[in-house]
Amino acid sequence: MGSKNKLKRFQENETFSNVIQPTREEVVGGFPLRGKWNTHFKNDNPIVLELGCGKGEYTVGLAKKFPNKNFIGIDIKGARFWKGAKEAIEGDLTNVCFIRTQIELIDHIFGAAEVSEIWITFPDPQIKYKRTKHRMTNATFLERYKQVLKPEGTVNLKTDSEFMHGYTLGLLHGLGLEVLYANHDVYKNEGSPKEVLEIQTFYENQYLEKGKPITFIRFRVN
Repeated sequence: MGSKNKLKRFQENETFSNVIQPTREEVVGGFPLRGKWNTHFKNDNPIVLELGCGKGEYTVGLAKKFPNKNFIGIDIKGARFWKGAKEAIEGDLTNVCFIRTQIELIDHIFGAAEVSEIWITFPDPQIKYKRTKHRMTNATFLERYKQVLKPEGTVNLKTDSEFMHGYTLGLLHGLGLEVLYANHDVYKNEGSPKEVLEIQTFYENQYLEKGKPITFIRFRVN
């Protein structure tokens, strides 16, 4: 994407009512919506996050499928989720918003037990050992998720990376956390939730064209 295109999208994001772009200082210094997100959506519906939401395809897809839930896509790259934010506005989806910030700050953005569900879709598996701290299902991230999730809240990991799938399952079992469902090839093996099969991202379609299996895990951290 050219720099002019990115700049145009950044500028357009600033006009979108469903995009929030706080500075890091604003987030860690006392984010005003922390613990009060239902005042933003003007309802008491469950709050669902997509972390590393990219173009926002899953955030928007889930919002269309579940109108009685609120969906928040989080990514540091606003030029990417511009597409999802624009689609949500054009589709009059009032149960969607996007936040441009670092994922590791989610416990500053959301209060204790404020979130019902988390989706992590096709994250970078960070295969090299020295990149372990950046894996979105490492023990440190799981602890952050635990802080914001309700007691019965769930985390969903959908990935094309067999490494990420295996690493996460091993870690969950090692920590004694509850795995609700696991599937190493969702399009070949029966039983996957409909939202796993019916919502596909741009990159997922590319993986499928190459014959790569798509994996899925649903688990709890509490």
